[in-house]
Amino acid sequence: MAGAPDGGTVLSEKMLAARFAEVVLPHLGDALSLARWLTGNTADAEDVVQEACLKAHAGIAGFAGGNPRAWLLTIVRNASYTWMAKNRPRSVVAVGDLADLDDVSPPPDNDADSPEAALIAKANSAAVEAAIARLPQAFRETVVLRDINGLSYREIAAMLGVPQGTVMSRLARARGLLMTELGGRHEPA
Repeated sequence: MAGAPDGGTVLSEKMLAARFAEVVLPHLGDALSLARWLTGNTADAEDVVQEACLKAHAGIAGFAGGNPRAWLLTIVRNASYTWMAKNRPRSVVAVGDLADLDDVSPPPDNDADSPEAALIAKANSAAVEAAIARLPQAFRETVVLRDINGLSYREIAAMLGVPQGTVMSRLARARGLLMTELGGRHEPA
């Protein structure tokens, strides 16, 4: 094999690229969504997801199976906090740019034919997004991981490095805060 590249290495690189495509690429939408919630805007989220993809590519050989979505979202979470520690002062809390999440929100029901119903649905969605953005960080990430990304309590506990009971407690408290904040908006007539 003098002067020729190692065929095994090339094959291995092709296999790793295929594994990356299989494990990571189907979950890029969820990765971007999580990064948006954690960073507060699309541009920063795209930077974070790019960094997370580089880390996932570098570590794809070490992926031992299991839930690839949870694996990638763990990398995205860690990349988000690393990126924010480097690029944002601790006193800055980004809650702007939530309008970018409109494309993630479900469209209004087809039964809602009136423009008024569509406007109410959009206002309600914006209110929920803003309320989630105002939650303390630990509660916000738990709600996003469970209610938006659909991860199990066990997956969230492993991702955050906390007991499963802590995940359930944070989720209950976060939902309670959201219900309190959003419940006051709709007083009976």
